[in-house]
Amino acid sequence: MTHPFLDRAELRARVQGALQRFLERRRAKLTEIEAAALGPVADAIDALVLGGGKRLRPAFAYWGYRGAGGADADEVVAAVAALELVQASALIHDDVMDGSETRRGEPAVHRRFAKLHAEAGWRGDAAGFGTAAAILLGDLCLVWSDEMLHTSGVDPLVVARARPVFDEMRTEVTVGQYLDVQTQATADTSTERASLVARFKSAKYTIEQPLLFGAALAGAPGPLVAAYSSFGLPLGEAFQLRDDVLGVFGDPRVTGKPAGDDLREGKRTYLVAAALERPEGRVLGERLGDPALDAAGVAELREVIVRTGALERTEQRIAALTSTALEALAGADVTDEAREVLTGLAQAATQRAG
Repeated sequence: MTHPFLDRAELRARVQGALQRFLERRRAKLTEIEAAALGPVADAIDALVLGGGKRLRPAFAYWGYRGAGGADADEVVAAVAALELVQASALIHDDVMDGSETRRGEPAVHRRFAKLHAEAGWRGDAAGFGTAAAILLGDLCLVWSDEMLHTSGVDPLVVARARPVFDEMRTEVTVGQYLDVQTQATADTSTERASLVARFKSAKYTIEQPLLFGAALAGAPGPLVAAYSSFGLPLGEAFQLRDDVLGVFGDPRVTGKPAGDDLREGKRTYLVAAALERPEGRVLGERLGDPALDAAGVAELREVIVRTGALERTEQRIAALTSTALEALAGADVTDEAREVLTGLAQAATQRAG
């Protein structure tokens, strides 16, 4: 995804550079332990972390910091870049739980390591090895997110002030992942449950908590922290709803995942829940979660979602949540540049195609 506000202050390039330097140091440590065995680990993490991503979380954290009057510094950029390692951990684990084949147009990490096992002719089950490797790589990224934060060069007292937000964010996204898994298992199809999962699995850690993290780094006052929450939480939910729409209707060339993957995986998103509330959505309930769903089946279920009005309802909710968020930002005491950029980032988050 390209958007001029993501590149303001050359932020994406600086985040990329900070991540690359950190991962080079971590590769050196892995190579020192066992180059042949751990080289593929470094390669896989490099490919995922450096090979793509919108960098929305560092952007919201950085501009939350700048909006509170924080001065630009490479050390702060390195600190907010640590959020990309939290994201990498969540993506790796999410793909295992969903049984996803691809991520960002490349094999998902568990598939990558299953292939490594099979091609090397190792003993045991290749798929099981891939799953185990991906769990460990996801854990490693989460460990490294902590390390990248405390080695960023930001004053340790400032880091200590921001740590509670960082820790709370990582707890919430992990709990959100569990709620997602548990929702699939119980087949809860209510829009209320879908909204709860979206809030904790994605909304809070994509926008609200990064904003609060940046605010904490800058020592923002209480009213601004509250305003950031009022802006970030509805916007984060709108972001996730857009993700849900793209998971069903998105172009694979842009999203990097097969068309209709969310339908095959049985995702009980707000979009799906809204369709299932209608009598016409019965066929969707019958075929949701079928891994053998072909292109014609995906097209049929898309039509059901449109016919039930679920797509229109979801788009209306995205618009309403975005409007609520922007109203909160309009009343926030932030710098003019930050207000401009955060407004632009809100559009980037909710109007994207991938």
